Amino acid sequence: MSDTSRWRTPPTIAQLIDDALVDARASNDPWPSLERAHIASQPWAWPHTRVHAAMLRLAWRQRDRTELIGQLIRLAVAGPGSIARRYPPGNTGRTTVGLTEHAPIPADLADLLPTPPTDTQ
Repeated sequence: MSDTSRWRTPPTIAQLIDDALVDARASNDPWPSLERAHIASQPWAWPHTRVHAAMLRLAWRQRDRTELIGQLIRLAVAGPGSIARRYPPGNTGRTTVGLTEHAPIPADLADLLPTPPTDTQ
């Protein structure tokens, strides 16, 4: 997909994120759905921040101190990173992946998402 507005999430992507968040709430293992929502949300500040807030809530419920601290940091940088288009494409948003580490974008998402930033350092 070509570059799109950083301010308005396309309806297809917004629905995909909403569906993944719903799936996460209904799942015994919510992390895969949250990771998918994270990858899809990265180009847009509000959805990206919203996904990290959901990850923070889950880390709190799971009493995962490492994930909790990592999500607090990510929550602080998610919105500004999206606005500045300085985010690591494909990153799952978890503390098991480095804050600036790139990862492959699933093919079905890659076809929907804008062209990733080329310089995130």
